[in-house]
Amino acid sequence: VESKLFQSYVNLADDVIMDTSWICEQEKLKSKVICYDTYNWQYKRCISRVGGMDLSFIKGDESVACAALVVCELPNCEVVYEDITMVPLTVPYVPGFLGFREAPALVEAFSRLRDNINLVPECVLVDGNGILHPRGFGLASHVGVLCDIPTVGVAKNLYQMDGILRDDDQKHRISLLHEPGDHFALKTSSGNTLGLAVKTSASSTKPVYVSVGHKISLHTAAWLVCLCSKYRIPEPVRQADIRSREFIRKNLLSQK
Repeated sequence: VESKLFQSYVNLADDVIMDTSWICEQEKLKSKVICYDTYNWQYKRCISRVGGMDLSFIKGDESVACAALVVCELPNCEVVYEDITMVPLTVPYVPGFLGFREAPALVEAFSRLRDNINLVPECVLVDGNGILHPRGFGLASHVGVLCDIPTVGVAKNLYQMDGILRDDDQKHRISLLHEPGDHFALKTSSGNTLGLAVKTSASSTKPVYVSVGHKISLHTAAWLVCLCSKYRIPEPVRQADIRSREFIRKNLLSQK
């Protein structure tokens, strides 16, 4: 019993050290985040290619994932590039630190894309949050800073934090979103706007939660998400999700 208790203290100490070092690293990287428009296409509202990033997982196996990067060409969001790869996950899942677990594979995928200069997108939509995060540095910001590219966080579910809650008021505000492009601000208790709940499709009853990742303003991010949306999830992220799941399905079948 004493040895088990001692080991639990050791594990707890390791977790505290890991969290502390990760917080320090997050703060260091967060200081580089740019939350305003930095490119001509953002001011002109004219863009040619948009990337989408997502990771899919195998149920019951937390050691690997399928990392997907796709590039869609506008205006039809036709997929012109894809990079789908199974990757090992060596970092445990810890709430609030998703970037340390998932960003390395996505950054590596983007580094491979850089060799195809004519296919590099002007912006990448990431399945996850940007500054809509307890410490203001979610996966989309993590990827954006490390790749030095404009990124947007697109989350399917609301990340609850200070003053931003899935409550009756939130449900009521969602019910008032009628047309694609309708949105409302996600504000903390102190009044800081961290993102927008955006209705992207006429047929969808649920919004997506859009936040700045890096090198883009919030309203340009929302405009871009709507521009890329045929359904609720913007097409670059949707295609990354579909293709990564299909890759897993085919690989699992081939192993049986």
